[in-house]
Amino acid sequence: MSGNKTLKRKISTLTVAVAGSAIAVGAIASSMTASVTSAADATGQATVATEPKVISAPSIPRRAALDAFATPARADTNAASQRAETPRQVAWYMLSSFGWSYSQFQWLNDLWVRESGWNPRAENPYSGAYGIPQAVPGSKMASAGPNWRTSARTQILWGLRYIKGQYGSPSQAWQHELAYGWY
Repeated sequence: MSGNKTLKRKISTLTVAVAGSAIAVGAIASSMTASVTSAADATGQATVATEPKVISAPSIPRRAALDAFATPARADTNAASQRAETPRQVAWYMLSSFGWSYSQFQWLNDLWVRESGWNPRAENPYSGAYGIPQAVPGSKMASAGPNWRTSARTQILWGLRYIKGQYGSPSQAWQHELAYGWY
């Protein structure tokens, strides 16, 4: 194989925007052109060298990045365009409605990882605690919605209300969890 061949190709990228304590992931359509050179080495084996040329993506305001990531799936859109939200994402977006900064999420995450692993069907056979926040009895969560047994969103809403009323914030609820083994 003699000579060099140069190929051009387009690569899509996924951009991660980091702002303060918040991390938002947005699919930003940016183009990247990579120049690929193919040549033969001394043994006759083909070698490929890649020299990426990155075109920088525009900076993303924090709120816009969060809004783009948080857009809930709607029933009137087709299934392919619907975004499934994890229970952690649901909780993340609810924090501000309780007057808490996004930095409180780390404590909420630690708390609910320990309690239920964020599993909306987690059940403690000894205490009767149920769901993501491990409400005792689980039926208490009916005050947040009739679908409390299966809906992570309903359970999270109830759990955040409980934390606000009992402890004031997720960080204070976590401190109680560490001291007593429950919150």
